[in-house]
Amino acid sequence: MAGPACTELEVAMMNWLGKVLHLPEEFLNCSEGPGGGVIQGSASEASLVALLAAKDKFVRAMREENPDITATEIKGKLVAYSSDQSNSSVEKAGIIGSMTMRLLQSDENGSLQGSTLREAIQKDREAGLIPCFVIASLGTTGTCAFDNLEELAPICQEEKVWLHIDAAYAGSVFICPEYRYLMKGVEYADSFNFNPHKWMLTNFDCSCMWVKDARHVMDAFNVDRIYLQHNKISDLPDYRHWQIPLGRRFRALKLWFVLRSYGVEGIQQYIRKDISLAKHFENLVKKDARFEVCTSSLGLVTFRLKGEDHLTQRLLDNLTTDKTLYLIPCHYRNKLVIRFAITSRHTQMLDVEFAWKTIREQAKNILPPKTSEVEPVIGDKCKFDAITITTTTECLEKSK
Repeated sequence: MAGPACTELEVAMMNWLGKVLHLPEEFLNCSEGPGGGVIQGSASEASLVALLAAKDKFVRAMREENPDITATEIKGKLVAYSSDQSNSSVEKAGIIGSMTMRLLQSDENGSLQGSTLREAIQKDREAGLIPCFVIASLGTTGTCAFDNLEELAPICQEEKVWLHIDAAYAGSVFICPEYRYLMKGVEYADSFNFNPHKWMLTNFDCSCMWVKDARHVMDAFNVDRIYLQHNKISDLPDYRHWQIPLGRRFRALKLWFVLRSYGVEGIQQYIRKDISLAKHFENLVKKDARFEVCTSSLGLVTFRLKGEDHLTQRLLDNLTTDKTLYLIPCHYRNKLVIRFAITSRHTQMLDVEFAWKTIREQAKNILPPKTSEVEPVIGDKCKFDAITITTTTECLEKSK
């Protein structure tokens, strides 16, 4: 579905949401510059669109400097970079976009550091290659780790490479001011994306993407056949030039319903509740000597049975066979861990404690609990208001 009214609402929603996240003004349609926002179908599409736009920008710029060099020669030397913890769609974007995607080693906490990126870029330049594109992850898929954007962003600007930020899951948390310190350096980015359909109460599909200079995207995707031409002049963006498909859905309406129904404070309360519930789950795991918490970030906790990986794999297999819970694994510091993520507005403390009881039950046949351990009490007396939903002074100080 397409039409001027649909486009107007999408422009308005992307402005609203960009302001709520406190994105730099250059990203907004209402700014005086060439930036703006568009709703894509997924973060996978957004990453690919950004990569192709960067690719086209580099080819055009280099051919202007040296008309004798062909586009094919340039494209064969372009290189992209991301973390080895980035989403699988990042690697796929490199494959589809025919650009070498280097998955750089993250640190012990799953975060890509500036020194690693700088070393990789320098090595490629010395080999005669052309660094072109970087995807920084704010909230990795496995453990919700955050790449060091404060270090990566200035390097990208210095090296004149396109910086795309993939905040598919964790981007919703930037609605809460106490977590905005996690995106320091966003002002250097060329594009930014997050998915309201992951953690902002919006039905799939709704992936919000902003670009600092939309002209680069339009240059890359503008195919104006005779049956698409018209004589209408408008200040509104022609979104068919901002995306891969020609047709598009009216995704802005459901975003409008969410923002109007919950408001900023309602969304903040929902996100803080989920983070508090995740913290409660973390505390439950820590009380059982058979388990260890590996990471805890926002609404995502990873844990494992102590010992060899086959124990955790058996636990995961048992849980999958039982079909009461759906949990998936990842690797952290070369160990198999299980992810426990909370994103539903319906989840309450009783649900978390029921999930933990189910996990403990399935673990009994693998590692029986010690006789001294006391089974946690789960019953009607458990109240959701026992969870403290507050903003911490530490987080608020970091966000300044």
